[in-house]
Amino acid sequence: MLEVGPGHGVRGGDLKGSAPLTTTALSRAARFKPEPVSRALPSPAETLRQVLVSLDDMKAEDTVSIDLRTKAAFADTMVVTSGRSHRHVGSIADRVVDNLREAGCKNIRVEGMPNCDWVLIDAGDVIVHVFRPEVRDFYNLEKMWEPGSVGSKRHTS
Repeated sequence: MLEVGPGHGVRGGDLKGSAPLTTTALSRAARFKPEPVSRALPSPAETLRQVLVSLDDMKAEDTVSIDLRTKAAFADTMVVTSGRSHRHVGSIADRVVDNLREAGCKNIRVEGMPNCDWVLIDAGDVIVHVFRPEVRDFYNLEKMWEPGSVGSKRHTS
Protein backbone atom coordinates (compact mmCIF):
# COMPACT_ATOMS: atom_id res chain seq x y z
CA MET A 1 0.00 0.00 0.00
CA LEU A 2 1.22 3.50 -0.83
CA GLU A 3 1.37 5.78 2.22
CA VAL A 4 1.47 9.53 1.75
CA GLY A 5 1.75 11.99 4.62
CA PRO A 6 4.20 13.54 7.00
CA GLY A 7 7.34 11.46 7.31
CA HIS A 8 6.53 9.25 4.33
CA GLY A 9 8.09 9.53 0.92
CA VAL A 10 6.19 9.24 -2.31
CA ARG A 11 7.49 5.71 -2.98
CA GLY A 12 5.81 3.90 -0.20
CA GLY A 13 7.50 3.05 3.09
CA ASP A 14 10.60 5.29 2.61
CA LEU A 15 10.84 7.83 5.38
CA LYS A 16 11.72 11.21 4.00
CA GLY A 17 14.93 12.52 5.52
CA SER A 18 15.67 9.28 7.34
CA ALA A 19 19.32 9.24 6.28
CA PRO A 20 21.65 10.61 8.98
CA LEU A 21 23.21 14.01 8.45
CA THR A 22 26.82 13.99 7.45
CA THR A 23 29.43 15.55 9.73
CA THR A 24 30.00 18.24 7.10
CA ALA A 25 26.38 19.32 7.33
CA LEU A 26 26.47 19.29 11.13
CA SER A 27 29.63 21.38 11.36
CA ARG A 28 28.25 23.90 8.86
CA ALA A 29 25.06 24.19 10.88
CA ALA A 30 27.01 24.74 14.10
CA ARG A 31 28.96 27.61 12.52
CA PHE A 32 25.87 29.51 11.46
CA LYS A 33 24.23 30.37 14.74
CA PRO A 34 21.17 32.58 14.59
CA GLU A 35 21.64 36.15 15.71
CA PRO A 36 20.13 37.01 19.10
CA VAL A 37 16.74 38.65 19.06
CA SER A 38 17.19 42.42 19.27
CA ARG A 39 15.95 44.15 22.38
CA ALA A 40 13.79 47.23 22.14
CA LEU A 41 15.50 50.50 22.85
CA PRO A 42 14.78 51.86 26.32
CA SER A 43 12.32 54.74 26.60
CA PRO A 44 13.63 58.26 27.25
CA ALA A 45 12.40 57.98 30.85
CA GLU A 46 14.23 54.67 31.35
CA THR A 47 17.39 56.10 29.77
CA LEU A 48 17.24 59.07 32.15
CA ARG A 49 16.71 56.73 35.10
CA GLN A 50 19.75 54.67 34.08
CA VAL A 51 21.87 57.81 33.80
CA LEU A 52 20.79 59.13 37.22
CA VAL A 53 21.40 55.75 38.88
CA SER A 54 24.88 55.55 37.32
CA LEU A 55 25.72 59.08 38.47
CA ASP A 56 24.54 58.32 41.98
CA ASP A 57 26.59 55.08 42.08
CA MET A 58 29.72 56.98 41.05
CA LYS A 59 29.17 59.78 43.61
CA ALA A 60 28.75 62.50 40.99
CA GLU A 61 28.17 65.90 42.57
CA ASP A 62 25.56 68.62 42.02
CA THR A 63 23.52 66.74 39.40
CA VAL A 64 20.89 68.76 37.53
CA SER A 65 18.44 67.48 34.90
CA ILE A 66 16.94 69.97 32.46
CA ASP A 67 13.78 69.22 30.47
CA LEU A 68 14.44 70.12 26.82
CA ARG A 69 11.22 68.83 25.25
CA THR A 70 9.81 72.35 24.74
CA LYS A 71 13.18 74.00 24.08
CA ALA A 72 15.08 71.79 21.62
CA ALA A 73 14.48 68.98 19.15
CA PHE A 74 17.78 67.14 19.61
CA ALA A 75 17.02 65.58 23.02
CA ASP A 76 14.37 65.26 25.70
CA THR A 77 16.61 65.82 28.72
CA MET A 78 20.03 67.24 29.49
CA VAL A 79 21.85 66.13 32.62
CA VAL A 80 24.71 68.25 33.98
CA THR A 81 26.91 66.92 36.76
CA SER A 82 30.39 67.29 38.25
CA GLY A 83 33.27 65.05 39.22
CA ARG A 84 35.99 65.99 41.69
CA SER A 85 39.00 65.41 39.41
CA HIS A 86 40.03 64.37 35.88
CA ARG A 87 40.04 60.73 36.94
CA HIS A 88 36.65 60.99 38.64
CA VAL A 89 35.09 62.65 35.56
CA GLY A 90 36.47 59.86 33.33
CA SER A 91 35.24 57.14 35.68
CA ILE A 92 31.77 58.65 35.88
CA ALA A 93 31.56 58.87 32.08
CA ASP A 94 32.77 55.27 31.66
CA ARG A 95 30.16 53.96 34.11
CA VAL A 96 27.33 55.89 32.47
CA VAL A 97 28.28 54.61 29.00
CA ASP A 98 28.69 51.01 30.21
CA ASN A 99 25.33 51.00 32.02
CA LEU A 100 23.54 52.54 29.04
CA ARG A 101 24.99 49.92 26.70
CA GLU A 102 23.93 47.14 29.08
CA ALA A 103 20.42 48.64 29.13
CA GLY A 104 20.24 48.39 25.34
CA CYS A 105 21.06 51.93 24.21
CA LYS A 106 22.77 51.98 20.85
CA ASN A 107 24.87 54.57 19.03
CA ILE A 108 26.11 56.28 22.18
CA ARG A 109 28.60 58.99 21.28
CA VAL A 110 31.21 60.28 23.71
CA GLU A 111 33.39 63.38 23.39
CA GLY A 112 36.12 64.71 25.67
CA MET A 113 37.47 61.51 27.23
CA PRO A 114 41.17 62.19 26.55
CA ASN A 115 41.24 65.34 28.72
CA CYS A 116 38.34 64.60 31.09
CA ASP A 117 37.68 68.27 31.82
CA TRP A 118 34.27 68.08 30.17
CA VAL A 119 32.87 64.79 28.87
CA LEU A 120 29.74 64.85 26.73
CA ILE A 121 27.68 61.65 26.38
CA ASP A 122 25.01 61.66 23.68
CA ALA A 123 22.57 58.82 24.33
CA GLY A 124 19.96 60.08 21.88
CA ASP A 125 17.09 61.24 24.07
CA VAL A 126 19.38 62.12 26.98
CA ILE A 127 22.51 64.27 26.78
CA VAL A 128 24.91 64.03 29.73
CA HIS A 129 27.62 66.60 30.53
CA VAL A 130 30.19 65.58 33.15
CA PHE A 131 32.43 68.48 34.23
CA ARG A 132 35.23 69.25 36.59
CA PRO A 133 33.87 71.98 38.94
CA GLU A 134 36.04 74.81 37.53
CA VAL A 135 35.05 74.03 33.94
CA ARG A 136 31.39 73.76 34.88
CA ASP A 137 31.49 77.19 36.54
CA PHE A 138 33.16 78.67 33.45
CA TYR A 139 30.61 77.37 30.89
CA ASN A 140 27.54 77.52 33.17
CA LEU A 141 25.26 75.45 30.90
CA GLU A 142 22.43 75.44 33.42
CA LYS A 143 22.07 79.21 33.12
CA MET A 144 22.08 79.05 29.33
CA TRP A 145 19.36 76.38 29.13
CA GLU A 146 17.36 77.27 32.21
CA PRO A 147 17.11 81.02 32.80
CA GLY A 148 15.23 81.38 36.06
CA SER A 149 15.73 77.63 36.69
CA VAL A 150 12.16 76.80 35.67
CA GLY A 151 11.70 73.10 34.91
CA SER A 152 15.04 71.84 36.19
CA LYS A 153 15.26 69.30 38.93
CA ARG A 154 18.27 69.23 41.19
CA HIS A 155 19.25 65.73 42.33
CA THR A 156 21.27 65.42 45.49
CA SER A 157 23.74 62.59 45.86
